[in-house]
Formats: sequence, C-alpha cells, structure tokens
Amino acid sequence: MSVNKVILIGRLGKDPEVRYSSNGTAITSFSLATSRKFKKNDEFVEETEWHRVVGFGRTAEICGEYLNKGRQIFIEGRLQTREWEDKDGNRRWTTEVIIERMQMLGGKGDAAQEANSGDNPFDRTPNDIPDEDVPF
Repeated sequence: MSVNKVILIGRLGKDPEVRYSSNGTAITSFSLATSRKFKKNDEFVEETEWHRVVGFGRTAEICGEYLNKGRQIFIEGRLQTREWEDKDGNRRWTTEVIIERMQMLGGKGDAAQEANSGDNPFDRTPNDIPDEDVPF
C-alpha cells in the first residue's frame, strides 16, 4: 500500500490562471506560499516554500472566480511530476500539487467556500447545507 496525500494552508503568490483544454475542461494553476518560523542562533527566522498548484473542472473555475493573490486557502491533494521537452530540446520536469479539495480561508469578510472534485456529501459541514435541504 502507498499514500500520496498533501495538505497545505498558504497564500496565493499570484492570481490563478484559468485555461481550457481542447475538450473544454477548465484547468487552473497558481503558486502557493507556505511559511514556517523557527529559532536559529537566538533569532526567529521565517522560511517560505513555494508550491505549484493545479486544479481541473469545476474546482478550476471556482479558483478562477474567487481566488486572488494573497488569499489564504486550504488545499488537499496529491503530488504529480510531469516531464516535457522545452523548445531547445532540453528535458524539463516539475512537481505539482493536484487539487482534490480546496477551501477558502479568512479574507476580507468572505464566506468560506468549498470545492470538492468528488462532490461527496459527507465532506460537507452543516453550514454548507442550504436550509431547504434540512428535513425538519
């Protein structure tokens, strides 16, 4: 058995870019910064790690509509490495976080929004369920 799971809470380094594949699937990509603070030589130091994040389908569309540079988000996903050849014939590769679940955090009074690629009703919290869907 193996596990490929990534959980990140960070801030967008730039606005998401949304494009569409030849079959019409929305694809978004953006950079996400995560930071940690630690003590080094009696002084606190902050270290920032940058992650490439990619989303597909409705999740990609939601990212394009609601996310912008500096926004804090929660991402749950998996790592994927791609390889390609650049225009000069050099082999290149990149490792990306593929979004499986995304939730917007904090912000300027924004209500938290959630996008699930699997639309699993058990992932919803009581605040996500419209009043008309409550049976009592």
